[in-house]
Parts: sequence; C-alpha cells; structure tokens
Amino acid sequence: MFNALIVNKDDDGKTNASVSQIGEDQLPEGDVLVAVDYSTVNYKDGLCIGPGGGLVRNYPHVPGIDFAGTVEASEDDRYKPGDKVVLTGWRVGENRWGGYAQKARVKADMLVPLPEGITTRQAMAVGTAGFTAMLAVMALEDHGIKDGPVLVTGAAGGVGSVATAILAKLGHEVAAVTGRPETTEYLKDLGATQIVARDEINETTKRPLEAEAWGGCVDAVGGAMLARVLGQMKYGASVSAVGLAGGAALPATVVPFLLRGVNLLGIDSVMQPYDNRLRAWQRIAQDLPMDKLEAMIRPAALGDLPQLGADILKGQVQGRVVVDVNA
Repeated sequence: MFNALIVNKDDDGKTNASVSQIGEDQLPEGDVLVAVDYSTVNYKDGLCIGPGGGLVRNYPHVPGIDFAGTVEASEDDRYKPGDKVVLTGWRVGENRWGGYAQKARVKADMLVPLPEGITTRQAMAVGTAGFTAMLAVMALEDHGIKDGPVLVTGAAGGVGSVATAILAKLGHEVAAVTGRPETTEYLKDLGATQIVARDEINETTKRPLEAEAWGGCVDAVGGAMLARVLGQMKYGASVSAVGLAGGAALPATVVPFLLRGVNLLGIDSVMQPYDNRLRAWQRIAQDLPMDKLEAMIRPAALGDLPQLGADILKGQVQGRVVVDVNA
C-alpha cells in the first residue's frame, strides 16, 4: 500500500480531495511502474483538485500533471529498474491518473530518460511549466531572436520564471512583465534586466502597430495582453504563445503579421514528439542555471495540495511548487 491524493465526487456533484492509501492493483494499466519522487502544482492541477472538478472526467482520480522518479518495474526494453525518468503531458492528472501518488503506472512512450546533470527534484522544479518554457525558447531560437530585449509576460509564474532564467543564461536581455511589484527582486534575481508593469502592457490602444520594442517574446498570458504585444514586436520577431490565463480570444488585427512579419508560434506541451521532448530536457539540463532554479522552489507535501490547488487558481503561488510525495 502507498499514499496518494484521491479526488472523489459526491452525489451532489461536489469534489473533495484527501490523502489515502491505495494498492498497485488500483493503478491503471501500463508498461512501466515508477516509484514517484516528486511532482508539481500547476494551474490545471488546481482545476482538478478544486470543488468544480475542472478537467477530470472519471472518479476516483489522482491529479498531478507531471512527475519524476525511478523505474521500479518495466515491460519495455527502453527502461530498466533504477532508471531515472520524467513525464510531462499525455493528459496525465486529467484523463489519466497522475503524479500525486507514491507510485504511477504509465505507458513507456509517455516517459523520457532524465538527462545527466539534473536530479528528480530539479526536474520537477522545472516541471511542465519549465518544460513548456524551454519549448517556447527553442521555438524563438528556431525562428531567430532579434536584437533587443526579449519580453516575458506572466514572468512571476511557473512558465515565466523559467523562461526568464533560461533567456538570461543564454545572454539575452530580458524584460519581465508582472502585476505584482513585490516580485521585482525575485525576477531580477532570475536575470531580468527590466521590469515592466502589467498595466503598462494591458493599457488599451486602438493602434495596431506601436514603436518596435521587443526582439522576441514568451507570452504566458494570452488575450488582450498578447494582442498588445504583437503590435510592439520588432520586424520579423516572434512570439511564443503558451498560456490562456488572459482568455482565448485574440482582439488583434492582421497588421503586425502583414506589415512587420511577426511570427505567432503556438506552443503545446501535451503531445510533443519523443525527440523534441528529449531535446528539450537535454537543453534544460544544459542551459537552465540550477542556482536560479533552487531559488524558485517552494516545497510541499501531499497533504498541502488541497490548499495549494486553491491558491494557484487565485494567482497566489509564486515560482515552482515541488511536491515531495514521500514527505
């Protein structure tokens, strides 16, 4: 028997989450059994844990959209007991049981070997948010980052924090957008050279183009902020869009795309090909400054998750929450 955070729904449609003991026979089918070390807390986890049930289709359910740990048993030749592995995407924690348990059974194709130079704890300090941030940076690199500051919106959140640290490590000047003045020193410690107030970017304008300001952008917000940023990009610059916190609507015109050649790059971390997932994790091990990563970590245990799920939905979680499922 082992511990897991179990979410159930009662007859009135309300959900509740609590730590319970379950057995391996209750885990879903899969090729590989993993002894989980760490998971994280993401916005989707908050939705799954919350009273509305959010993204969960079947109950009982174990949330946790990512995890890192050690292979305990495997029916696939690619993984052997003792191998360190990491999983992001594939709708685990949503459609399939996820990382908020001391053991997980998954299909081998969902896993990636953890590269040398990064621990399972560090991997979950990166987590899905940091993995997405690296995908966003890689997409900007593939299209060419222009001279000048690279803008990061939602910079104090999970994706934004890691994107800021990576871009700074790679030698780029980073302009970090935040709506919380108290995060200024945190963002500067990650490597941001310029702090931009969220209200400044959210200011309403009818002009489809403004002065060219940014050589690239990782946008973790979307909505009206993304529309505003598009009109401020330098000629031929790119925006990696990764979030919908500001809404799915895009109140923009085609002018930035036609007259400035701006590239809008959509980043989806859920169904990435294996080679791209492996490349991203190798780049994370190589290019993410681990001292900066440690500064982002907020430790937690399984019993903390109901409250943390509520906090992240309110925008009250800064940096990366790392859940030690064995604590």
